[in-house]
Amino acid sequence: MDDPYDLQRFVRAQEPVYRDVLAELGAGRKTSHWMWFIFPQLAALGRSGTAKFYGIASRDEAVAYWKHAVLGPRLKECAGLVLAAAVRKSAHDIFGSPDDLKLRSSMTLFGAVAADEPVFGRVLDACHAGQPDPQTLALL
Repeated sequence: MDDPYDLQRFVRAQEPVYRDVLAELGAGRKTSHWMWFIFPQLAALGRSGTAKFYGIASRDEAVAYWKHAVLGPRLKECAGLVLAAAVRKSAHDIFGSPDDLKLRSSMTLFGAVAADEPVFGRVLDACHAGQPDPQTLALL
């Protein structure tokens, strides 16, 4: 299978923890370390080695992630769980800091490349007063 962006790095990272991710998001509180590979953001925004490794390098890579048979549906599922939790909690309550800001960056990125999917904009509406991340938009 052709994988020019090494998207398998995300699948490999998600595989052992994905059920835990769903449970944490369903409970409305992230308690373990998976933000980088569940809600990726642009690589240029990352500071740590892990953030850079799981960072999305370009618009084309973000499109490929969204269209990936495993990653796209998982991203949508997780965003939907955030949206459900945001009815009763803030992004900061769900994710803590700075992961609440990483969520904003990720939702901005995927909202820009998957314009036909409303969940990313809805998460921004619920968690960040509808305001996309200006740094992500500038980098795109």
